[in-house]
Amino acid sequence: MPDLFFQPVSGIELPRFAGIPTFMRLPHVDLDHSRLTDVDIGLVGIPFDGGTTNRPGARHGPRQLRDQSTMIRMCHPVTRDNPFAMVNCADMGDIGPNPVSIEDTFDRITDFYRRLSAAGISPLSMGGDHSLSFPVLRGLVDESKPVGMIHFDAHTDLFDSYFGDFKLTHGTPFRRAIEAGILDPARVVQIGIRGTAYGFEDIEWGEEQGVRIIRIEELMDRGVEDVMAEARQIVGTDETYVSFDIDFIDPAFAPGTGTPEIGGPDTFTAQRCVRLLDGVRIIGADVVEVSPPLDPSGATAWVGVSIAFEILCVLARSLQTHKNQ
Repeated sequence: MPDLFFQPVSGIELPRFAGIPTFMRLPHVDLDHSRLTDVDIGLVGIPFDGGTTNRPGARHGPRQLRDQSTMIRMCHPVTRDNPFAMVNCADMGDIGPNPVSIEDTFDRITDFYRRLSAAGISPLSMGGDHSLSFPVLRGLVDESKPVGMIHFDAHTDLFDSYFGDFKLTHGTPFRRAIEAGILDPARVVQIGIRGTAYGFEDIEWGEEQGVRIIRIEELMDRGVEDVMAEARQIVGTDETYVSFDIDFIDPAFAPGTGTPEIGGPDTFTAQRCVRLLDGVRIIGADVVEVSPPLDPSGATAWVGVSIAFEILCVLARSLQTHKNQ
């Protein structure tokens, strides 16, 4: 058994409406903590939506996600895994963005994740818009050893630029990551793509690079098990990042997001997709594009943290499997 120094507060000991909100009621550990290197998984907030091109609000995501996450309990109902009994998890706090400079914010994010990586911590990040995935990957991955990715989203985020030549937006992160040599396009799978389009330059470029793009129709026609089996085969046994945009889920279940697209999966289907990541060698993950102002009820944030817990469970299992390899 590992030395499980960091544990969430139980709702049986302190009511869930009491106490200072942290992700899943975990202890807050900053980068200067004396036991930083004991943390295996760090939950990180990135309150930034400066890459959004239409409806903003995801900068408020981490705060509401923390609040809703107080309802997350310790044990998975199906696998019976308790990730907090498998590895040490902690809330690493928020990365302070520069709300008037996307470039400076990206540098701050990359520096933060380089320090996490140096400490041996695998991150589970809460956004924030999807642009942040690029600086996160830049901080985690050495370009000499690009990683794979399983990406759940309604959009490819493979566009080249917006509004002329602006290349850092929530629609461009994975094109930038492939160009930077930190994502191996032959090991990238995008699942759930749908919606009206400006054109098909993003899809055509991705397919030319070798990205496997699975539209929502294919997911629904083939079924979750078959598609996820293919995804696991594509990424193989090497290091893989997981990115989950909340707009992967149909807006009937998660309306609080900047670019909703109808015709998506329900929450149970999304849970099944994430559970079938089991066996993937995951180095980190994110849940992005939760925009509380677009859903004051908090329901979208509750969906987001519930998916984050599903990811946390497969990430903890992956770390247990691969820690000594």
